[in-house]
Amino acid sequence: MDGSLRIAAPAKVNLHLSVGGVRTDGYHEVRTVLHALDFGDSVTIAPSAGFSVLCEPPIDVAPERNLAYRAARAMEARYGRELAVAVRIDKRIPAGAGLGGASADAAAVIAGLASAWDLGDDAGLEAVARSLGADVPFLIEGGAALLGERGDVPVRRLPPLDVAVVLAKPADPVSTAAAYAAFDAAGGSRAFPPRDADGLIEALEGADAGGVASALANNLTDAAVGLVPAIADALACLEGAPGVLGVALTGSGSAVFGICADDAAAARARDLARERGFWSVATRTSPHGCRVSGD
Repeated sequence: MDGSLRIAAPAKVNLHLSVGGVRTDGYHEVRTVLHALDFGDSVTIAPSAGFSVLCEPPIDVAPERNLAYRAARAMEARYGRELAVAVRIDKRIPAGAGLGGASADAAAVIAGLASAWDLGDDAGLEAVARSLGADVPFLIEGGAALLGERGDVPVRRLPPLDVAVVLAKPADPVSTAAAYAAFDAAGGSRAFPPRDADGLIEALEGADAGGVASALANNLTDAAVGLVPAIADALACLEGAPGVLGVALTGSGSAVFGICADDAAAARARDLARERGFWSVATRTSPHGCRVSGD
């Protein structure tokens, strides 16, 4: 590659998350609607004599366990290309939030290397992305989509919504594995029946922000609140903010989000959440996935 590339790595929210029973392969049946956000991390890939991955601020994860590092190694193995690059990740998405931060960074590395290596839309890129996690292929493309099976198989693309969003997160993270274990221990989908996504999808297709807000659903919420009770406080904080049309947990948490009437309402809700001690950001939904540009 001749010069540096900068890749926007978008966060995501789950507009709908329905966890069902345990499948024969040991995973849960999951149906979810994901939507990309303007907010996210920034990843830079620059020519280098060797291969390195740097996160700023640093994260407490060994390099070989960093999903962006694994994405680069998976690309190297798939395409037989030398990893003579330095990857820098400017982290904004908090860990353990359900916002897809690690997946976004991995998606950005795949998109960046695909651009640097002139791979175009090679079919192998999706295989690499899927090997790294359910959210990675989605975040390369962005917009909105319905996924099924284990929450990792695209069912269909959906029209992206253009709306203001506020995010809020308690200090404590939620482990996805712990959330699913708590969900099962409390009775699983028998105790917390999954909802269908038909109303939400209809609202998306009609560009109806209010309809989307009223149809938000996540049946992992009680399990996540049991692990981090402050999630309930974050939900109540956003729900009570003027101009917030609907709130939900994203993924297994601990972040929550609100669909807002406009950018001003999102900013007011952000300020209120920060006053109450939560990490919080005002942003918008996005039709984009990872976007690559010259540095």
